[in-house]
Amino acid sequence: MVAVVKYPSGIEDVKVITDGSPSAPDAERLRLAQADAGEQDWRAWGPYLSERAWGTVREDYSEHGTAWDYFPHDHARSRAYRWSEDGMAGVCDDRQTFCFALALWNGRDPIIKERMFGLGGDGGNHGEDVKEYWWYEDSTPTHSWMRWRYHYPQAAFPYDELVAVNALRGRDDTEYELVDTGIFDDDRYWAVTVDYAKATPTDLCIVVTVANRGEQADRLHVLPHLWFRNTWGWGLPGTDDRVPRLVGQGSRLLGDHWVLGQIVLEGDGEPTPLLCDNDSNAERLWGLPSRTPYPKDGINDHVVTGADTVNPELTGTKGALHYVLDVPAGAQRQIRLRLTRTAPPPGDGDPPPADLGDGFDAVVWARRAEANRFFAGIIPAKASADEASIARQAIAGLMWGKQFYHFDVKRWLEGDPGSTPPAGRRHGRNSAWWHMTSFDVISMPDPWEYPWYAAWDLAFHCVTIARVDPGFAKEQLLLLLREWYLHPNGQIPAYEWAFGDVNPPVHAWAALKVFEIDGSRDHDFLARMMHKLLMNFTWWVNRKDTGGNNVFEGGFLGLDNVGPFDRSAALPVAGTLEQSDGTGWMAMYALNLLDIAIVLAEHDRTWVDTATKFFEHFAYIAAAAYDQGLWDDEDAFFYDVLRLADGMKVPLKVRSVVGLLPLAAVTRLPARTLHRLPELGARLRWFLTNRPEYASVIGARRIGPDGRQQRLLSMCGPEQIVRLLARMLDTDEFLSEYGLRTLSRAHLDKPFTVTLGGQEFSVGYEPAESTSGLFGGNSNWRGPIWMPTNFLLISALRDHAAFFGDDLQVEYPTRSGVKRTLDEIADDLSARLIALFTRDGWGRRPIYGAAQLFQTHPDWRDLIAFPEYFHGDNGAGLGAWHQTGWTALVADLILTLRR
Repeated sequence: MVAVVKYPSGIEDVKVITDGSPSAPDAERLRLAQADAGEQDWRAWGPYLSERAWGTVREDYSEHGTAWDYFPHDHARSRAYRWSEDGMAGVCDDRQTFCFALALWNGRDPIIKERMFGLGGDGGNHGEDVKEYWWYEDSTPTHSWMRWRYHYPQAAFPYDELVAVNALRGRDDTEYELVDTGIFDDDRYWAVTVDYAKATPTDLCIVVTVANRGEQADRLHVLPHLWFRNTWGWGLPGTDDRVPRLVGQGSRLLGDHWVLGQIVLEGDGEPTPLLCDNDSNAERLWGLPSRTPYPKDGINDHVVTGADTVNPELTGTKGALHYVLDVPAGAQRQIRLRLTRTAPPPGDGDPPPADLGDGFDAVVWARRAEANRFFAGIIPAKASADEASIARQAIAGLMWGKQFYHFDVKRWLEGDPGSTPPAGRRHGRNSAWWHMTSFDVISMPDPWEYPWYAAWDLAFHCVTIARVDPGFAKEQLLLLLREWYLHPNGQIPAYEWAFGDVNPPVHAWAALKVFEIDGSRDHDFLARMMHKLLMNFTWWVNRKDTGGNNVFEGGFLGLDNVGPFDRSAALPVAGTLEQSDGTGWMAMYALNLLDIAIVLAEHDRTWVDTATKFFEHFAYIAAAAYDQGLWDDEDAFFYDVLRLADGMKVPLKVRSVVGLLPLAAVTRLPARTLHRLPELGARLRWFLTNRPEYASVIGARRIGPDGRQQRLLSMCGPEQIVRLLARMLDTDEFLSEYGLRTLSRAHLDKPFTVTLGGQEFSVGYEPAESTSGLFGGNSNWRGPIWMPTNFLLISALRDHAAFFGDDLQVEYPTRSGVKRTLDEIADDLSARLIALFTRDGWGRRPIYGAAQLFQTHPDWRDLIAFPEYFHGDNGAGLGAWHQTGWTALVADLILTLRR
């Protein structure tokens, strides 16, 4: 049949022919099966090149950990990276031996555009902030088909203006963005699209399309780059004499590498090959002699100023094919490129010319059609065209967010041969994580603002990734539990800025979700997860329950700005902060491990004892939340409690998502399970007989849909559920038009205030970024809507609904007089979150707020960003602009709601 493929990019519609019959094989699923079976490594090459390596901890060798200052954007074009590389629309192999990326020059900028520009944590008035506009339009899970889009101004990029104006603005001011400079007025920009199609796992067909959106003809320099990651310049034994080589030959670059073999980048037309070396320009940076006369910024200086800084011998370790395109107003031009591994090591011989004609076309058309077929099998037919586009772009963002991550912490702490790091490093950031050696492709939260993994982010990523690639999702969850990540004491590393920070324990929850999405059949995966999670659970019990009373601290837990003071820092008075979210997370963790143990025990009886252990542990934790005063019966809410050194308890009565998270600690024990595992049933009965004080958290029972009795294990009893939901579903508190706020709107008129140690601390409702600088860095949320916590609470509603069925109905919204089942409420909350992204009755997307260009311009309005969080009242996107990681959960919501 003939299908019309329409992309937000505005490129001419492409007609593709595909066999639409139900019996036609799904080529992408076949590729996934081949990759999982080890038959063909279709995941070997992918978009694993980060969009920012400068300003990261890995590249920071300063004494006091000032990463943004030590390696600023101005150094990036001239300074070789030690641990990883960056670029635009980039791809590399899964060891980052080679890198390919796009570079552009509009003839007016002071530098060629090789990487996205933004402000560091100390330069933006709301933390680090990228100042460019690009989108991930498409990607299959094997990256057999990908599309990337960028809007590049034709006028000189206002680097200095963006820095200066943002420096003058405070936390109460909005950010000064690129669009605010007026640089896109009169459509004076280039719409640049890059398409990738794999002919084989190591043969990429690439189409670069540049469209002149302006009203005048203009010229654009397009420089596709190929280079080798610098592994030779650090004084390591056996590396100095193992330098790979690139050679320019007409319209192609030939590379030879002792591990990779021979790789070729060939383009159509008549580009000029430019070669330099991926080594630092020491003279520019430090006033010292450079290793090479043609350093890393040689191509930049040659193109921009005509400097004699590229190798006339056409050899080096970094190269580009230089195209100069003159494009009439409203027209577009295309460049065809082919990147191919042509021979294994030693890579001798002269490869034949690449097919850039009919064979090239056949690959591109086939992969595009196969991608359409694959996603047609993923996205429900009941989804609207807008929802389908959003889901597909969300998944694309996840796929493009996979990055090669290299970091040997011991080597970083000690320094390379010939370099001596400051002595303070041995006792500073991440010094306790010397065992960690990362050399993996990992799903990142945001390839620019967070170009490093975060443990709890990754758990949410995997839930959506499992919808398209369960094999990769399972590998990712297992990865952070492997011995080169998990600390010997059992702690899961948090993130690069502080591996020792504490992220919420959601790995077990994610493992169960992925297991279920994958068909509930990979018991080996669950068992492997369980072995390591037992170590991590023990770490929590030993390290984060200082009083031994089954209520937990935890500190940061991802929710730092919703409290009156920084929970990850020293307390303002002597004592212990007992956290409702920490305790709720651990109750949920115990139930997740119980559920995993039950699944495993039905196939292997040795897990029965583990199931009974976590049943009991859950009961202790859930009951302790009430015994130790975390539940306030008068307010019908869970609060953090500050236990002072003299034993006095100070409840911190901030109504925030911290007090809602205990709802997520819930599971059911059907009669079938208790019958198959009689030891568990016997232990439950013993508890109810001999420990009646636990009946409120393990005693609820009712007849299930199968006509048999089932038990509810929940941190919130039926009465608490109803009362807590009355808070959560109140439009004057948590419920907004676009989901659940992180902080109750009741604090707008009634801020919470407490005096501790002679200091006054307060929390008032702020629907966007917090104006408090107390928490530092980009920790600037307080009242906004977060996708991950909303997703957890929606899941909790569905879990409770599975027990109560239609018998439990609550007012929704509170005081509306309308009662709904918990499943109906979960559906409506899902629809509110989806509505953040879809066009409303006026054709506007809430995420884009007052930005008219994004709301009304046909070339912009259907390109979707996936922000970190959202304004609590109007839904505008806030924080990191490409946090497709956990915000991609919207795709899961669409798939669930429209199934």
